Amino acid sequence: VQLQASGGGLVQAGGSLRLSCTASVRTFNEYPVGWLRQGSGKEREFVAGISRTGRNIRYVDSVKGRFTIYRDKSTVYLQMNNLKPEDTAVYYCAADQVANNQYVPTKLADFDFWGPGTLVTVSS
Repeated sequence: VQLQASGGGLVQAGGSLRLSCTASVRTFNEYPVGWLRQGSGKEREFVAGISRTGRNIRYVDSVKGRFTIYRDKSTVYLQMNNLKPEDTAVYYCAADQVANNQYVPTKLADFDFWGPGTLVTVSS
């Protein structure tokens, strides 16, 4: 499975961006998916995850109330509002193979497939 993230860019603090993640398979809706990020000099961290059905969702505390993950049949989105300079990072989408409708991957080791990332820069 090959993943592609898009939608990154430069935005001022308080602004919004929407990231999109697509896959090379028609059955992308059968994969639990997550968004992760890595800032300069920082470790990669989990940001948000969504189950296959879209009914189960997890967020890291720092983005709760500002970011929303959701999906349709072919794409997983990350709507990012009220962006802060500390959100600056390369954002990756990643997918897991676990066939469980309620499961949401949250650990880096959970993910089996990774995309190349898209850069989000938030200026102050």
